[in-house]
Amino acid sequence: MSTGKKKVSASVVWFEIPVDDTARAKRFYGQLFGWKFNPLPHAADYHHIDTGGADASPDGGMMKRMHPAHTITNYVNVPSVTRFMAKVRKLGGSVCKPKTAVPGMGYFAICQDTENNTFALWEMNPTAK
Repeated sequence: MSTGKKKVSASVVWFEIPVDDTARAKRFYGQLFGWKFNPLPHAADYHHIDTGGADASPDGGMMKRMHPAHTITNYVNVPSVTRFMAKVRKLGGSVCKPKTAVPGMGYFAICQDTENNTFALWEMNPTAK
């Protein structure tokens, strides 16, 4: 029996690791998992994490810690950041950083669930400005 609702594929597509000491963290994760790190040219203090090839996903990013409680953030792919921000609020969560463009890539919003865990919504959109 169909409910008429389209199923959303909500997969983790990116993660970010906040760090206090970039060199130390790169050494740790590089030696632990064999990950490779490359600075992003237009993002100060942000490194792309290559987790190991086409079958190893998702890749991620490493950034300077923004506040003492800043922890790893998983980005979940959704068809509309705007609609899912509303859904987060309706379900008792909160939006910490509203819809924000990553030019040429898409949009994200940082949210908090009902257990005070932080996560991000991600909407692919190459026309994002």
